Amino acid sequence: MRRLSPAEREQQIVTKAIGYFATHGFSASTRELAREIGITQPLLYRYFPSKDALVDRVFQVVYLSRWNPDWDALLRDRDKPLARRLQLFYQQYAAMILQSDWIRIFIFAGLTRQGINDRYLASLRERVFDVVLAELRHEAGVAAPTPQQYEDEIEFIWGLHAAIFYIGVRKYVYGLPVPEDTDRLIAQKLDTFLGCAPRALKNLRKSS
Repeated sequence: MRRLSPAEREQQIVTKAIGYFATHGFSASTRELAREIGITQPLLYRYFPSKDALVDRVFQVVYLSRWNPDWDALLRDRDKPLARRLQLFYQQYAAMILQSDWIRIFIFAGLTRQGINDRYLASLRERVFDVVLAELRHEAGVAAPTPQQYEDEIEFIWGLHAAIFYIGVRKYVYGLPVPEDTDRLIAQKLDTFLGCAPRALKNLRKSS
């Protein structure tokens, strides 16, 4: 059997760790992970000096490296109708997150490794929620929000985002069937969201 190079061995460890944490959660031991890979625990620690270091690499691979930087420009591109921008973004974004490793690691992290979710959700709020809300305000012709109105707007857009995320939860956590045509399902959710968005933003300014 060919001896793996250090780079190949490191990649092997990360790939196995992603599947391992997605299956067993973060409470599982590195000793068992090393056994599953077929290496010793000391060898694993030569590449990753601690479990936290390995978890950080998993976070980078699963959550950061899969982000398409073109999405940042797409969401701001007013040459395209907002409905089209959101359709393109959420169809592509859903293809990224509606995977077993993404969903299950995110759920496990929320229970035992809060820092991973905190970092990801802060980025999501800045790169998606804030941008989409700004574009919705622009289209609806409403003023910039007060701090309370802004927090209410965040809750509003969470409704859309959580509905898409929940497709993955149903499939990969609960083991329930979901529609095969995910693009069609997302289009339906976007139609509902955009249909009520102008009224919702205006009503928030009346109620607070």
